[in-house]
Order: sequence, then structure tokens, then C-alpha cells
Amino acid sequence: MKIKYLCIIAIFIMAGLLSCSKKIHPDTSTVRVSGVTNNDSSAAKKVVVKRKPKEPIPQVISVNDLSAQKTVDGRYYYDLQGHRYWRNNKDGKYYLFNKSMYNNSAFKPN
Repeated sequence: MKIKYLCIIAIFIMAGLLSCSKKIHPDTSTVRVSGVTNNDSSAAKKVVVKRKPKEPIPQVISVNDLSAQKTVDGRYYYDLQGHRYWRNNKDGKYYLFNKSMYNNSAFKPN
């Protein structure tokens, strides 16, 4: 009786191991393009998408002070294309923000 149960269990284990080892490999010789099956791999062509060249970001712009915004401490700034420009108090032009503006006296509030 014990041998009968052991044989049945062994058969189930072997069947489970054999069924897990099967893998499905798709046929690579046929290429399906828009519902039509072709045996030619040249039928599937990649679409090339060209990127737009990035527009150069100007380092210096001239803006009327009426269109610029004023901070609490009295400095003027202007936002253009997601970049912030700060007003230079000496020449009145707006320069793209960089870390050297912290130490430059031309960008300090009056």
C-alpha cells in the first residue's frame, strides 16, 4: 500500500518537473506587420523620429522693467522659457542665473 502511494506521488512530482521545464519559443522567421504575416524581416522597418534641436538659451536679455517682476528685497527678475534672469544694476540688462551672482555687487539689492 505504501509503495502504491509513493509511486503515485513520484509520478506527480516528475510530471510537475517536466511540465515546468517546457518553454515556448516563438517562431522568429515570420514577422507580423499590421495584421499581415510576412516571412521577410525587411517588412518591419523602424520609424526614425528626429529630435528637434534645442534652442540655444540666451545668456543676456534686455527687458523693460515694467514687464519684469520685483522681489521682496527690491531686485528685478524675469522668467523666460523656464529660466530665471536677474537684473544687473550697473548696465540694466538681465542675465541668466548662475552662482557667481551671489558675490557680485551688481546683482545685490539697492
